[in-house]
Amino acid sequence: MRRLPRMMTILITLMLIAAACGGEDTSTETTAATTTTAAAPTETTAGSTDTTEAPMEMAGTIFIGAAVSDTGKYAREGQDTRQGYSLWEQWVNEEYGGIKVGDERYEVEIVYYDDEGDPDTAANLVERLITEDEVDFLLGPYSSALTMSTSAIAEKYGMIMVEGNGASETIFERGFKNIFAVLTPAGNYTASALQALADQGAETVVIAYEDTAFPTSVAEGARGWAEDYGMEVLAFESYPLDVADVSSIITNFKNLDPDVFVGGGHFNDALLFVRGAKEQGWFPGAMVITVGPSNPEFVTEVGADAEYIIGPTQWERTMAYSDEWFGTAEDWALRYEGLFGEAPSYQAAESTATALALHLAIEAAGTLDMDAVRQALYDLDVTTFYGPINFDETGKNAGKPMGSIQIQNGAINVVAPAGSAVADLLYPAPGWDAR
Repeated sequence: MRRLPRMMTILITLMLIAAACGGEDTSTETTAATTTTAAAPTETTAGSTDTTEAPMEMAGTIFIGAAVSDTGKYAREGQDTRQGYSLWEQWVNEEYGGIKVGDERYEVEIVYYDDEGDPDTAANLVERLITEDEVDFLLGPYSSALTMSTSAIAEKYGMIMVEGNGASETIFERGFKNIFAVLTPAGNYTASALQALADQGAETVVIAYEDTAFPTSVAEGARGWAEDYGMEVLAFESYPLDVADVSSIITNFKNLDPDVFVGGGHFNDALLFVRGAKEQGWFPGAMVITVGPSNPEFVTEVGADAEYIIGPTQWERTMAYSDEWFGTAEDWALRYEGLFGEAPSYQAAESTATALALHLAIEAAGTLDMDAVRQALYDLDVTTFYGPINFDETGKNAGKPMGSIQIQNGAINVVAPAGSAVADLLYPAPGWDAR
């Protein structure tokens, strides 16, 4: 059953209380309940937009479903995803004044379930969100594997899903019309880093990747970019999901003596690669690792061993993006820190951008009609605090470049591309015993 809007819930509760008390006249309470509104802020946070001049009555509630990992393999990234969504939900309800649909405004409620990091569980929960909770739209989970399974359910029911955490190109090669992704595709993750390294003289590369959708796309992209930039790929090796030991890979790669190591996986894989390399006393000229180095928690986990590690990034607070809704990238980051007491990862930023893209499409459509909102997403062409969003015919964000960071003196510094860099790329990095 569709959840009742909050105002209706309050009204029913008051009527039940009155009945229990002997049927007292509740006209005063009823009026108060039905006219409660989301007041416009008198003073807004930097970057926010005060769109209403007086309290406005909400016409109803837009329910948005999201299966996100609270537990399981992706719990860390799932938390970032949920917090990114929740930041937008609070802002749109409490500051923006609700989503404007034609001449009316609607509050938003995100209905969450824990997908436990499992594709089948995620798919079942999305079907529940559509058929039982009767949500209006969907936001995506974390990871390409879960996005693959959940987007198939969304397509089955003709339900729009906007996502920001499934980058594998295979998601968009199925001819689906209801999946839209704000993030740069996985094949481009290492492009700017490998180009910068090649420009500084790197000639050889080894690549290790988890044998699942997203890391495979990253690795295949890395191999292609390396070849494009004139670098020789000495090894291209996969490893199974949930690997606990990468020592054999490290040993093999160490013997090949490459200039650059590329590791395609998730946060826990990044920890394994760094710790495994440290144990064997091996550090090539550069280590490029996906989904880890750009997360502030990475430095917390490995400390000084994080120095010189390079990683792709969808977004950093130092980037020069800005918009009329959240202001600059730094404005958004400060807002996030104020809410959650921690520095944001790019997964959190792209999750807010995901919800904002859906929001803007609904307003552009002027209706909740699925076909109209879908077309508005295809037509969307906007620059946000997170960067440009412009969906192609497959649902990928065709307008957004990928950045690269390097950890320098404990700080996450953008080093590529040149237009976004705040520091020079340090290459070759000193070995463990020279630090």
